[in-house]
Amino acid sequence: MSVSNTSRAQPVKVGIVPQGTGYTLTVEGQPFAIKGAGGDACKAKLVAAGGNAFRTWGVGDDTQGKLDEAHELGLKVVLGIWLRHERHGFDYSNVQEVADQYERVREAVEKYKDHPALLAWALGNEMEGFEAGDNAAIWSHIQACAALVKKLDPHHPTMTVVSEIGGQRVPAIHKLCPDIDIVGINSYGGAPSIPQRYRAAGGTKPYIVTEFGPPGTWEVGLNNFGAVNEMTSKQKAESYGRAYKALSEDALCLGSFAFTWGFKQEATATWFGMFLPNGDKTPAVDAMTLAWSGKPAENLSPDIEPLTVSADAVEPGQTITVKLKASDPEGRPITVDWQLHTEAEQYFTGGDRQDQPRSFPDAYTERSASHAVLVMPQEPGRYRVYAFVSDGEGSGAMANHPLLVKGQDKAPKGVAGRIPHVIYGDGKAKENFIPSGYMGDVESIKMDEQSRVNPHAGETSLKATFAKDSGWGGVVWQHPANDWGDQPGGFNLTGAKRLVFHARGAKGGERINFGFGALGADTKFPDSAGHTQEFTLTDQWKEYAIDVTGKDLSRIKTGFLWSAGAQGNELTFFLDEVRFE
Repeated sequence: MSVSNTSRAQPVKVGIVPQGTGYTLTVEGQPFAIKGAGGDACKAKLVAAGGNAFRTWGVGDDTQGKLDEAHELGLKVVLGIWLRHERHGFDYSNVQEVADQYERVREAVEKYKDHPALLAWALGNEMEGFEAGDNAAIWSHIQACAALVKKLDPHHPTMTVVSEIGGQRVPAIHKLCPDIDIVGINSYGGAPSIPQRYRAAGGTKPYIVTEFGPPGTWEVGLNNFGAVNEMTSKQKAESYGRAYKALSEDALCLGSFAFTWGFKQEATATWFGMFLPNGDKTPAVDAMTLAWSGKPAENLSPDIEPLTVSADAVEPGQTITVKLKASDPEGRPITVDWQLHTEAEQYFTGGDRQDQPRSFPDAYTERSASHAVLVMPQEPGRYRVYAFVSDGEGSGAMANHPLLVKGQDKAPKGVAGRIPHVIYGDGKAKENFIPSGYMGDVESIKMDEQSRVNPHAGETSLKATFAKDSGWGGVVWQHPANDWGDQPGGFNLTGAKRLVFHARGAKGGERINFGFGALGADTKFPDSAGHTQEFTLTDQWKEYAIDVTGKDLSRIKTGFLWSAGAQGNELTFFLDEVRFE
């Protein structure tokens, strides 16, 4: 039965009941231990595996459909309400930004609080950042939002989700957030030890491990050429099983969510995915099926061993032989899809979206179910060879191995750039980045680099307008001008720590994507690094910054960019003092 109108639905009452030395989550008075996953793969498969819940990270146009589907399948949903991150430009000391976010929480709760699939509210996901987690302004806002949720919806508990439990996270939630009922914890390599470490940090509230899986890239060492070694899908399955067992035995733990019920490009094409890109389930799904249901999966995924390579660091164009040991436990014939990808420029992304790396389908001279022979590209750099195994019946497995093509980068480093490196500002350097890369609905974009309307500094600022009520537009600052990766160029900005810019909206509330490094590995002469994120502007000048510490800035060809979707009849904002420093 579809629940299309939740305003007349009867809410399901969810409670947290003290029991012995811990707590029990109840739904309409009956115990409910969360056996969940997070991700967008088929929810019917989640039910078939023995799962009973899934979590989301934010509210969007698809939220109603997700809740309705969950109700039809008998699943419960921990509904996430996304809270902005400081690393994405949000300022928890800005009264207007915080007030606007508070109202978005109100809107979400009022819209979905009576849906029968709703289990709990998750306020934010790792919004405290990856350092000490000690910004009291963030925790005060979390408390205000939690108090609002409890006032609007007394039937569903509140939770906030943090990145592990180090620093001041656990003490801050316990001392500053009395209206947070549950502590949500994302933990990977450390998940099995959460029961002990949570108590040692002073944790007494019930908790849910909201993401768990194999050790993260930040938890494993680098090899001798700076690449991470990834577990096979069989080894990852063992990690899922160990974590679930340890958590299910803790009286303070209300349940857990395996990550990710689907696949995504993060660090590699397969690091966190419980499914392969072709939709095949991996042994991680089998492990959770056994843990959730107590029964083995009907069609087990193939067994697979780590790949062995004849050499992992070679000269350009050199041939490599890769050997694979894989088999199907039920004796089905297997097929192997061999792939070679460029390696991601950075591993730890905090969940941010990454572009798919470039692939080389013509690199192979031999391919079989037991080995492959490939000729490595001429371009020096890091690569990764993948073996995707399938039984042809919806079950698969994966192993991969990092590779290095030695030598200097074929695309030379950029011209040495002085730090600070001014991209826009009064008296900016000559032969700099040029705002020549117009994107989207270019006819609707207007740029005035000499606007005298209330500049931040000096006599002028840059005025940008997108004059259309649909579609999107943007501009990239390029070097050389009008180049989309076909020519060498750019600046070597090694030593810079931040990309800083000042901006204001004509009205306030304008949502603009700002960043740098638009040229990916699929171009002949790419940027050596890049990052783009959304900022919400006010009608007053404000300094924004993107952290570039640790990024390879040796060849930045697109030094700055903005893009935005239509947000009314006309979108106008101003920029000033844009620089790497």
